[in-house]
Amino acid sequence: MNRRSTSVAANPVLIGAATVLVVIVAVFLAYNANNGLPFVPTYRLYADVHDAANLVTGNEVRIGGDRVGIISAIDPVVHRNGRVTARLTLKLDTTVDPLPQNSTLIVRPRSAVGLKYLEITRGDSDRGLAAGATIPIENATPRPVEIDEFFNMFDERTRAANQANLKIFGDALAGRGVDLNVAIAELDPLTRNLIPVLGNINAPETDLRGFFRGLGRAAAAVAPVAEQQGELFRNLSTTFDAFAAIADPYLQESIAGGPPAMETFIAAAPFQRTFLSDSAELFRELQPGAQALRTSAPVLAEAFTIGTQTVRSAAALNERLGRTMRSVEAFAEDPQVPLGISGLNRTLNVLSPTIANLSSMQQSCNYIALFLNNSASILADHDTSPNPSGSWVNIAPFGLPIGPNSEAGPSSAPADAPPTFSTNPVNNLHANPYPLVGAPGQNGTCMTGQERYVVGRTLIGNPPGTLGNPKRTTVVTERPFDVFVPVDVPR
Repeated sequence: MNRRSTSVAANPVLIGAATVLVVIVAVFLAYNANNGLPFVPTYRLYADVHDAANLVTGNEVRIGGDRVGIISAIDPVVHRNGRVTARLTLKLDTTVDPLPQNSTLIVRPRSAVGLKYLEITRGDSDRGLAAGATIPIENATPRPVEIDEFFNMFDERTRAANQANLKIFGDALAGRGVDLNVAIAELDPLTRNLIPVLGNINAPETDLRGFFRGLGRAAAAVAPVAEQQGELFRNLSTTFDAFAAIADPYLQESIAGGPPAMETFIAAAPFQRTFLSDSAELFRELQPGAQALRTSAPVLAEAFTIGTQTVRSAAALNERLGRTMRSVEAFAEDPQVPLGISGLNRTLNVLSPTIANLSSMQQSCNYIALFLNNSASILADHDTSPNPSGSWVNIAPFGLPIGPNSEAGPSSAPADAPPTFSTNPVNNLHANPYPLVGAPGQNGTCMTGQERYVVGRTLIGNPPGTLGNPKRTTVVTERPFDVFVPVDVPR
C-alpha cells in the first residue's frame, strides 16, 4: 500500500503562502528603499536652506559624489521678519558621523529634467555635529542658480540683441579667413605667455572668487539704473559718431600734439608748484573773509537785488542822458554860447569882490539863516487872547495906538528932541550905517543884529561892548562923537 508523502515541498498551499510572503517583503523593502532600510541605524541631521524648490523627499544626499543618505522630510520655516526658508531632515549613513560643523550645503541638479540632490562639502573643523543638530542657513552657500532662472535671462529683448550681435559679428568675420588663420597662428606664443598669467590669476592670493563676488555686487547695485545706463550708452554712441566725423584730421592733430604738450607741462610743473603753493596760502588768508561773507551774504544779496533794479532803471536814464548830452553838444557848438560865456566871465570878475565879501559874511555870521529864522519867529508870534486875530506882524499896524514916535506910523519928531512919552523920556538917535558883519578886515565879528540899545545916549556906529566869534573877542571902545570902532584883543 502506497503512503501519502508528508514533505513541505509537496504541500502547494504552504509553497504559495511562502511565495506571497516573500513578494510582500520584497515590495515593502523596495517601497521604503528611498526612505532607508528598516532596522538600519542612521545619523540624523537637520539642514536649513534658502529654497527647497524642486527637492522632494527621498532625494539623495551626496558627499564627493558618493551617496551617503537621503532627504526624509522637507518643512517650511517662517521667521519673525516674514521670511520663509526650508528645513531638510537628513538620514545619513553612520559612516559620516560626525560631520564637521563648518561643512557647507548646496542643492545641485542631477539631470537636465529637474531632478536634484543635496551635496555636502565636508569642512575642516575639529568639532562635529551631534545627531539631531541643525546645519545653519549660513552654511548653505553659495546660493544655487536654477536652470529656469538661467533661461529666464534670455527674454525677448535679450534674444533680439543676441541676434543683432551674431549678425554684426558674422559680418565682421566674413571674408577674413586669412586674418583668422594668422590670428590662430599667433595664439601659440599667446598661450605660452598666458600660462604664468593664469597661474597668478588662479593663486589663492589673487582671490579671483572675491573679484567675481564684487562684480556680482556691482552688477546688483547698478541693476536699478540699467535704463539710465542704456540711455548713457546711446548718448555715447551719438557723441562718438560726432567724434568720428572730426577724427581726421582734427583729433589726429590733437593726439599728435599731446606728447609735446605733456613735455611742456613736465618742464613747467616745478614753477607751477610755487604758483599752487602761493594760491593755497592766498586761500588760507581768504578764509576769515569767506567766514565773514557767510553773515554778510544776505545783505550783499539784497544789495545785488536792488542794484539789478537800479541798473535796469539806469538803462532808461542813460537813454535820457544821451538826449541831454546831445542837447549839451548842440548848445556847446552854438556860436552865441562863447559870447555868453565871455560875458558871464566878465560879470563874475566884476562880482568877485562882492561875492568874496558876501561869502565871508555868510561863512562868519550866517546871516541868511538868521534872517530866515527871525522871519519865522516874527510870523510865529501871535495873539494869545481867547479870540486870536493872527500873528503880531499882521495885526500890529492896526491894533497899536498911533501917536508920537509910534511903531504903527512914521516918526512924529526928529531924534534928540524932547521926550514925548513918559515911557520914553529920552528921544535919542541910534544908527549904525557900517556895522561889523564878518566882512574881510573885520576879523569875523558879527555885530549887525546884536547891537545893544543904550538908553539915554545918542549912538552912531557900533555900540560899546564885547562881541565876537569862537576864534577872537572884539572889544568896541568909545571915540569922540560917540562913534565906536572895534579893536581886536586876544582872549
